[in-house]
Amino acid sequence: MTTIALIGSGNIGGTVARLSVAVGHDVVLSNSRGPETLKDLVDELGPRARAATPAEAAAAGDLVVVSIPLRAYREIPVEPLTGKTVLDTNNYYSERDGRFPELDDASATSSELLQRHLSASKVVKVFNHVYFEHLRALARPAGAADRSALAIAGDDAGAKDAVTAFLDTIGYDAVDAGPLAEGWRFQPGTPAYGSPYAGDNENFWESPGVPTDAATIRAALDAAKR
Repeated sequence: MTTIALIGSGNIGGTVARLSVAVGHDVVLSNSRGPETLKDLVDELGPRARAATPAEAAAAGDLVVVSIPLRAYREIPVEPLTGKTVLDTNNYYSERDGRFPELDDASATSSELLQRHLSASKVVKVFNHVYFEHLRALARPAGAADRSALAIAGDDAGAKDAVTAFLDTIGYDAVDAGPLAEGWRFQPGTPAYGSPYAGDNENFWESPGVPTDAATIRAALDAAKR
């Protein structure tokens, strides 16, 4: 099976790791605080999981999930990710990350910033618009009537194919939102961010999660306004 590396192993990273191990993938976890701080999560995940430094994880992964605050994106190791598909879960929150003029004036998206930093990698935006508890709760096998979909965006068709195939293994369909420049369509404040998976609950984090199909996500992407 595929080795999934995590640079950042918090709510989204940890959930992706759990879903991955559950279907037989190996995972390599890392964070900014050191491998020893991930012992409890590694123990929970079992023999398919191990902890490493971010550079070691980047080198080990067939697919590499970056799930750290946007403000720290320049700290992601570049060389070990050369040629690799990188799954970017980031969102821009100015109150947390500080101000990024190119994001404030919409001349770039957050994933485009990561792609510039990782110029020899293939960045795909994914997992950023779903609450981590919904991500864990809504996974379904292929063919299930209540299977949910996640939006993706990327500039490399092969990388998007690889991410689509990975999502399928962990229980999700994919909806292609286009290139990274279109990633704003499912960033915070858009119809696709969080709400589709919450049903009628105005506060999406209070909902147990509602299955949301590809047509619903496509409609939410199309409804996004700048």
